[in-house]
Amino acid sequence: MERRCLDAQNKGVSTGTTILAATFDGGVVIGSDSRASVGGEYVSSKTINKVIQVHDQIFCCMAGSLADAQAVLKAAKFHLSFHSVQMQSPPQVIAAASVLKELCYNNKDELQAGFITAGWDRRKGPQVYVVSLGGMMVRQSVTIAGSGSTYIYGYVDAKYRPNMTREECLQFATNALALAMGRDNVSGGVAHLVVITKSGVEHVVVPGDKLPKFHDQ
Repeated sequence: MERRCLDAQNKGVSTGTTILAATFDGGVVIGSDSRASVGGEYVSSKTINKVIQVHDQIFCCMAGSLADAQAVLKAAKFHLSFHSVQMQSPPQVIAAASVLKELCYNNKDELQAGFITAGWDRRKGPQVYVVSLGGMMVRQSVTIAGSGSTYIYGYVDAKYRPNMTREECLQFATNALALAMGRDNVSGGVAHLVVITKSGVEHVVVPGDKLPKFHDQ
């Protein structure tokens, strides 16, 4: 038993997921698969929702240690709620990403989690920010992360276009998740997608048997 624990410590935390976000003309799509694994060796849940709402029109995707990510997002929700009361207005997307950045940086020695933050606000419209392990924050028009992302960099580079329509971006995100889930053995389940625009938020769930197929799976 002691040897097994030492081996686990030396190996580190191995996790699997596929998360993404992409802006389109007037909004943003953020999504993920729904499979959670333990140590990257067996599936512990097929139905977990990794797209978490932190404010009315701001959502986050999480990758890495689920416990770490949930703890950070819980703290971020509190900060943003308090911030909106102080400012008497909804927080900006960059404010949400900055809160995650500070939490990740200040606890970088203990955390193993990264985030994609996406949303819409009145000042800058649709936005996507990446907060990586260690607390680096970068704004991008499209981004992917997680173990499944390594299989779809080529697809994303070839198919993403700025100023896509809502329907085109939603199909792009669905196809990207389907490709990653078909190749990555620790990504799978259903595709959770959220479309965020000025008019509100729409949740889209694509069951595994309804995902597009590009090869024999």
